[in-house]
Amino acid sequence: MSQELKDFQLEFAGIRIGHGTSIPISEIEGLARPGVRGEAVERPNADGVWLAPDWYEARTLRIDCGVKTPGDPAAAARIVAQIEEAADDPRVRTVGGAVTSLRIKWPGAPVRVLYGRLRKAEASWENAAFGWVPLDIEFTAPDTRFYADTQQSVELKLGWLSGGGFTAPVQAPIRVSDGDLSGQNRPGWVTNNGTIDAFPVLTVYGPCTNPVITHVESGRQIALGITVPAGEHVTIDTRPGQRTVTRQGGGTVATTSPLGDFKLPPGRSEIRWIASDPTASARLTVAWRDAFKTLVNPKETPVR
Repeated sequence: MSQELKDFQLEFAGIRIGHGTSIPISEIEGLARPGVRGEAVERPNADGVWLAPDWYEARTLRIDCGVKTPGDPAAAARIVAQIEEAADDPRVRTVGGAVTSLRIKWPGAPVRVLYGRLRKAEASWENAAFGWVPLDIEFTAPDTRFYADTQQSVELKLGWLSGGGFTAPVQAPIRVSDGDLSGQNRPGWVTNNGTIDAFPVLTVYGPCTNPVITHVESGRQIALGITVPAGEHVTIDTRPGQRTVTRQGGGTVATTSPLGDFKLPPGRSEIRWIASDPTASARLTVAWRDAFKTLVNPKETPVR
């Protein structure tokens, strides 16, 4: 986190705007339910219409604000320049699918994050001599979810239970212990504390061959018919707008597994994985952010 936000404040590229800052906001749109796209088809020879499925459009925040630096127009110009530079960042602007973060602090909720791009940052200079520069800002988020400000992660070695294995001396018949069946110490538990599905980033660290990752409750799997050498890793990004499998050096990996189906539902669920590894040193990390439908979760304990 780059700054500790207060109620009615937003932050992008290290620039904080809103209540109590030098960039007060007069109006903001786009924080409620996003727009939908879907047809209403007339029913032949009948009253009413047939409603096609409704799909969310991108979430676009329209922020009417201004730079307020009384008696110091040069300071206002510097702040506007910072915002323009943030909107012109080539690492985001010129790379397909690349996004940046917009952090939001609203009353009754912790900081939430949207991922998207600054698509507009237009200043009006009529009153710049008085240290007042109105700004019209637009931020477009292709993924409409709000995310937690902090990322969670777990690391899994090969084998899905802790405490299991062989009991010496080994005699026929060989019995394998299931470890802790209570589930309290099983390493694959992941918890999405949000209200909507979250999409994880999975990283497989070698050496291993043919890794298969399973979300236990849904049965959905991601299978990679590859070898990951020692000292290297492969990243499986299931997030909307990303959904790629890339090697450490940047090359992509083909997979027939539908990455968009691999998700963490609200609540606790379990991840397991298998692979061939003669060294027993391979590992998998699962990283995710809790995901929310709304900026303020109505079931969440209010943040004061």
